[in-house]
Parts: sequence; structure tokens; C-alpha cells
Amino acid sequence: MARAMARGWGDPVLCSDSGSGRALALADELGGRAASNAKVAAEADLVILCHKPYQLDLVAREIAGSVKAVVSVLGGVPSGELSTAYPGAQVFRMVPNTPVEVRQGVSVYAPHPGHGGYSVDHDLERQVIELFERLGTVITLDESLLGVALGVSSVGPAYQALLLEAQVDAAVRHGINPAVAAQLVAETMSGTAELLRVRDYDTLTVRREVTSPGGSTARGLNALEHGGVRAAFADAMDRVLQVAT
Repeated sequence: MARAMARGWGDPVLCSDSGSGRALALADELGGRAASNAKVAAEADLVILCHKPYQLDLVAREIAGSVKAVVSVLGGVPSGELSTAYPGAQVFRMVPNTPVEVRQGVSVYAPHPGHGGYSVDHDLERQVIELFERLGTVITLDESLLGVALGVSSVGPAYQALLLEAQVDAAVRHGINPAVAAQLVAETMSGTAELLRVRDYDTLTVRREVTSPGGSTARGLNALEHGGVRAAFADAMDRVLQVAT
């Protein structure tokens, strides 16, 4: 996710890693430099936390004394825990998805609930939101709904890729070249997304515009419903929510 966001912004980076070499590779690609966690925290006005959730305390012990503000993209780490790990710092919780790399992403922002006397710097909050708006759409939700949002947008690119694979496989089985089938499906997905935007995301209207009674679309939709597509997505959400908060 760090690489996807950095590529989306396209600016020189000041970054660190745990020794994998990814920070240096990213700095070589985009400009900027790789440094230690401590140097990043001391020099940056805003630090974006992209490490594993279980590393929260480990990283915070290293940089909490010098960091001014942090944006966390860590799944399952609520604002209260972030404030505890970074006392005195401004903390913001954002959940982006991988299409931020091409500035077509969705980032879900969960405002800090303000417990424990925490006070939000609204000017800085606005700057953080504007920063992520460079990567696509920013949607604000209560933190209690962040797990559900993760079960839609964060995992969504993988779901959409799976749907594409399934349609491509079906087309290839009937003789279309795999590359052509992939282009057909991907461009149809892209066009449908834009059509939904101009229809105010009214899925029923879009389906009705395509579907004639007893026609091929109707037969195909009936097969998908009979195959349990809705139940499968409902089950997928339930499973995601077992680990997401």
C-alpha cells in the first residue's frame, strides 16, 4: 500500500522500511531518499504508517517522541490505540485501496471520535483529506463502520479481479482469445463504473437499461442469482468482519 500511494502521488519520498530494501527501491523510482524511522519522523511534518498492525507499539517506541502527526492505514487499529501510541500527536485514520496507484482509488476516512480529551486540528485534517483526494475519492465514515468499508473497498480490487477472471474463463471456453476476453471484460467494468456514476449509483436502473424480458441478459442474471452470487458476497463480508474492526 505504501508503494501504491507513493506512486499515485508521484512526488519524491522520504521513507523507511524494516530492512527489506523496498524503501530504497521506492526512493530510486520516485526520487527522494530512504532513511531510518527516527530520521523520517524527525524530518517529516506528516508520517504515514504503513507497517503491520502488530508492529504499532514497536514503531511508536522508536518515533513517538518526535513525530508531529501521523496518518494510519493500519487495518484493525482504532484511533484510541493510535492516540495512546502517539500521545500529543495528531492522528488520522485512513483506509485506502490499491487503485490509488493510478489515482482511481477510494480512501475511507474515519474522524477521531475525540475521546480522552483529544482535539482535532481541523486545518491539518483538511490538508490530509486533500492529500488523499489526489489519489481518488475520499469518503468519510464513522469509525464503527470502517470494518464494513474495508469489506467493500479495500478487498474490492481482488474481488473485481476474480470476477474478471471468471468471465474471461467463460469466454475463453467458448473460443475467444484470453487477451481479447480480458480487454472486453475490463473495459466493460470501467465503462459500467462511469455509467453508474452518472446514474447516481442506481444499480437497478443500469440493470434495467440492459435487460429486456426473456432476453440474454435476463437469462444470464438468472443464472448468477441461481448460482448464489449475492450469498457469496454476503458470506465474504461476514468473513472479512471476523478480523476487521
